[in-house]
Amino acid sequence: MTGACAREEKAAVAEDKQTFEWRMATTWPPNFPGLGTGASNLASMIEACSGGRLTIKVYGANELVPAFEVFDAVSSGTAEMGHGAAYYWKGKIPCASFFAAVPYGLIASEMNGWFYYGGGLELWKEAYAPFGVIPMPGGNSGTQMGGWFRKEINSVGDLKGLKMRIPGIGGEALARAGGTPVTLPGGEIFTALETGAIDATEWVGPYNDLAFGLYKAAKFYYYPGWHEPGTTLEAIINQKAFDALPADLQQIVLTCCHAVNESMLAEFTARNSEALQTLINDHGVQVKPFPDEVLKRLRQLSEEVIAEGVAKDPLYARVYESVTAFQKRSAAYQKVAEQAYLRAREL
Repeated sequence: MTGACAREEKAAVAEDKQTFEWRMATTWPPNFPGLGTGASNLASMIEACSGGRLTIKVYGANELVPAFEVFDAVSSGTAEMGHGAAYYWKGKIPCASFFAAVPYGLIASEMNGWFYYGGGLELWKEAYAPFGVIPMPGGNSGTQMGGWFRKEINSVGDLKGLKMRIPGIGGEALARAGGTPVTLPGGEIFTALETGAIDATEWVGPYNDLAFGLYKAAKFYYYPGWHEPGTTLEAIINQKAFDALPADLQQIVLTCCHAVNESMLAEFTARNSEALQTLINDHGVQVKPFPDEVLKRLRQLSEEVIAEGVAKDPLYARVYESVTAFQKRSAAYQKVAEQAYLRAREL
């Protein structure tokens, strides 16, 4: 073996033994079921798959930074990773909501199809690149519920004056209907609803809503989650920290993000069905559908919000064009696949 080859081999061995310690900041309460535990599972999976060469300490909301400062923390390098939802950053990246959930948009399986095989992930990376952040799908809640309301919603008029915790484009649509959207991190929702600081809230679905005890603060539980039909959670990575990893650890990080994205959806699918029965049978929750009139009006208003975004921002317009084209193709297939089958299953 030549001297050069020997040096290269020693360098490779040294690189293989090099260890890295990262921090992950999340928007969720520490170890919150599904969302918070999903972030912890991601960190544990990366550590196990790397043989301990990459360890990640997970911080819940406010433990390292406030919930809504996670993106900035990852961008600046205060944390090497983050876990949250893209629509929280729409103030700095207008098209961000498309990478989490859009009213009347893609369901979970369609979101994954768009990200992995429809160009969605490439657009997401382009949107975050100026901030030195790499995004990856890091979980999905599936179709969410419409939310908890202290009073019944029987018409579009009932939305006027309604103070509701609701993020993203859905919040903008509510504002156009005369309501007041409020942005709150998860840990503050129950108190705000219980004290009447807000009149209604959406959170996730039965699994997470039961864990927060939201049924104690409002008795009307509406569906469907028109505003979040298949919410993708994100795992974001500081670009410089990622580039400093050897190639195998980089691949481990990306592969584990993919794995957690799938496993979280499976967990929510199982747990939501269990929790819904608990809410109904043990706590007497009234589960009610939104009136068609309300759903149609909120769809119109959501489309108005999106149309304005398309007119203002070229990247927003490109993302919208991509996701809309994917949704049209998928809708044609869903009519003869899942949609048709679910209808047949009820006959």
